[in-house]
Amino acid sequence: MTAESLVLAALLVPFFGAFMVLFAGPGSANIRDGLTVITSVILFAIVWKLIGIVDSGARPALTLIEMLPGLSIKFTLEPLGMIFSGISSFLWILTSFYAFGYMRAHHESNQTRFFFCFAIAIMASQGIAFSGNMLTLFVFYEILTFSTFPLVTHSGTDEARRAGRVYLGILVSTSILFLLTATIWTYVEVGTLDFKQGGILAGNTSNGIIAVLFGLYIFGIGKAALMPFHRWLPAAMVAPTPVSALLHAVAVVKAGVFSVLKVSVFIFGLETLSKTGVSTWLAYVAAFTILAASIVAMRKDNLKARLAYSTISQLSYIVLGAMLASNIGAMGSTLHIVMHAFGKITLFFCAGAIIVFAHKTEISEMRGLGRKMPVTFFCFFIASLSIIGLPPFGGMWSKWYLVLAAAETHHYIFIAVLMISSLLNIAYLMPVVLQGFFGKEAPVDAHAHADDDHAHHAPPSHPLLRHLSFGQRGVADASVLCLAPIVLTTIGCFVLFFYADRIRLFLIPVFGG
Repeated sequence: MTAESLVLAALLVPFFGAFMVLFAGPGSANIRDGLTVITSVILFAIVWKLIGIVDSGARPALTLIEMLPGLSIKFTLEPLGMIFSGISSFLWILTSFYAFGYMRAHHESNQTRFFFCFAIAIMASQGIAFSGNMLTLFVFYEILTFSTFPLVTHSGTDEARRAGRVYLGILVSTSILFLLTATIWTYVEVGTLDFKQGGILAGNTSNGIIAVLFGLYIFGIGKAALMPFHRWLPAAMVAPTPVSALLHAVAVVKAGVFSVLKVSVFIFGLETLSKTGVSTWLAYVAAFTILAASIVAMRKDNLKARLAYSTISQLSYIVLGAMLASNIGAMGSTLHIVMHAFGKITLFFCAGAIIVFAHKTEISEMRGLGRKMPVTFFCFFIASLSIIGLPPFGGMWSKWYLVLAAAETHHYIFIAVLMISSLLNIAYLMPVVLQGFFGKEAPVDAHAHADDDHAHHAPPSHPLLRHLSFGQRGVADASVLCLAPIVLTTIGCFVLFFYADRIRLFLIPVFGG
């Protein structure tokens, strides 16, 4: 197959896979789940092939529809987009296996709809990753919003519907009022929306217009969860944990911060942003979001809520790197997309395992639970170390590059922000581990049930859904289907420490050495 055919296949495989899952129906759950796995593996194989093509220096392009000169649905492959595509396609495989264990053990309804929408969301993430212009990115950005809305409201409760309204309200209003306005204005200014190294607006409009447009773009990308447009993310935590993993690591928020980088590099150009200084005030907004969200996270007793505010903070690391308008800052931001994806998906996988197999949602209720679920809590500990930025885990390198970028641009206050934030990371993540392993176990409440998703809990009957027993009475960890992805993403946090330079070399054509 040609590179252009592979690009099209990467979009069509999850699309047709979604409808095969839908037609398989709930009456054939094993077939449905098998189709999900096959589709996800095929997609990753295609993406892996495309990564090799891009790494060799090729830049395949495919135009589907051209409506006007400079206005088309167009896909162009480049290293930054392939990083996002590779993350979303690979983690889809692991999230699928985790979702099988979670959804069945949690006795979730509407599982077929869940996996259908999940596949469409992955298709949309590939469209965003491959987008060759702002129009294409906008179209798939909106598809991602609407395909994930049924996932957020999956349980059908009043709480889920309220969360869905917040989710859809913020993401659609920001994209229509700000992002679409900026996109149309850009086309009027320069007559094209095609992405270009160095930025299509560079030297083609006034500094005043650039300043206004940049603000519209950054706040229009609501999926980046920059304050004050962040409330949709904690609201969406009412969704099942595999959805939380999709939101935080596989597609949605990563699509947001990827779009911020794409706009900064290919619409405005880092050199233009640096010379005009239009991104500086947004760097301070990102810094405020980093610290404020971390402080809120410390006050949350609900584990998923704490992790949600942690994500808001971590996303602003990526935004901050882009706003520093330097190649090394953008490199750090891209590395943080990768490192945070593996760290945060591990944390949410662990949270879901605790909910399903221990029926605990509040951190204060998890005293001594680490001794009953040692693998789950150990993986939580390792992923936390990566999020904090300690070696030998991948999160260290992205934070190191961001600190270097702040020093290079003489914004020393942001070095302090990053250091303080890392201390706050310790303050809101380590108590979970300490409570689990060293806390005195609370008395058993026979009537206590986790309220996550309002699902019913019953002992799983399938061998792969049963707890892993460690030989001690009352000590059991999560099921194999849940635990295997947790362990693999945890290993990923470690492996990425040693392969960060390989990612950096892959990105040099975009950001330089």
